[in-house]
Amino acid sequence: MDATSVHPESYGAASALLAHLGLSDAQIGSGSVQGISKQIGDYGAMAAQLGVGEPTLRDIVAELEKPARDPRAEMPAPILREDVLEMKDLQPGMELNGTVRNIVDFGAFVDIGVHQDGLVHISQITDRFIKHPLEVLHVGNVVKVKVLSVDVAKKRIALTMRQ
Repeated sequence: MDATSVHPESYGAASALLAHLGLSDAQIGSGSVQGISKQIGDYGAMAAQLGVGEPTLRDIVAELEKPARDPRAEMPAPILREDVLEMKDLQPGMELNGTVRNIVDFGAFVDIGVHQDGLVHISQITDRFIKHPLEVLHVGNVVKVKVLSVDVAKKRIALTMRQ
């Protein structure tokens, strides 16, 4: 199940669905699970039998049919500087381009090409107040950032997008 985007809360329902269809968890990723959406006749009845909502069942089926898909692989690569290859090459004040890889409630993680994403805290995303980073950022955006601090020992990079 870990090779899918099925939420851990739904692992039991996903396993029960596979068992109902004569499949096992071990077959995920082998191609045997392809087409299970056609094997489910009445989604409402199957959802009730599994103890989940119909939308949840449809999500589970969609994720089981395409395991190990990571949408971040389809994003543009960051434009890298040749003089910055590792965390130790970073200095506070450096300006870099990076790609937003993940957005969380407290900020955004940006790939700047040093094998460790840097964090732009929500307070450092823009000069104006925002309630959530999704108001101004989306995964895949190429952004200009400035290094605030680098902690090589803890593998932490603090970045800002503020002017």
